[in-house]
Amino acid sequence: MLATVPVDTKKEFVRWFLQHHKLKRRECVWILNYLLSHETLLANVHFTDEAHYCPRSMVMSTTKSEGIPFRFYKGNLMTADAEKAFHDLRLHDKEKMYIQLNFPNNHISPEYASVREENPFLPSYLQVSEADRKLAHRLVEESMENLNREQLRKSIDEALDQNDKERFLELSALLKDLQIPQS
Repeated sequence: MLATVPVDTKKEFVRWFLQHHKLKRRECVWILNYLLSHETLLANVHFTDEAHYCPRSMVMSTTKSEGIPFRFYKGNLMTADAEKAFHDLRLHDKEKMYIQLNFPNNHISPEYASVREENPFLPSYLQVSEADRKLAHRLVEESMENLNREQLRKSIDEALDQNDKERFLELSALLKDLQIPQS
């Protein structure tokens, strides 16, 4: 992991999460509240995706998500018993714990993004390569440029419809600038 998320940021996120989401299992609420009151534990908690690949992790889901209600993974063991997970959390407070939270639109939540960390245990075939990142970035840029050109064309049409010669010339010049390849 490149950077560690500060405990205060994690606390703020957990409070926000508990206020805005209802979990499928009440024991998950207890676990998250317990983390709020134990900074040593929270310092060793890492929010991530695909937590089942981690050596010690929990997956929790809200009532509005499709995810499993609760799972605890430790080594090769997996259980849906939240009390065992809580017990393990208390006994091994210095060990890293990875938590995956399943809730609607978690991938676009700025709150979750503030605490989400890359999963260091994710198999390489599931990781996004640098080439794929660059390609995705280029596609987003091209899409934004196309959208801007289309909006400009609509505005030019509106200027023509309204016989607004000054606006038409201004927007046409902007469109021409966008269509000239930048070197």
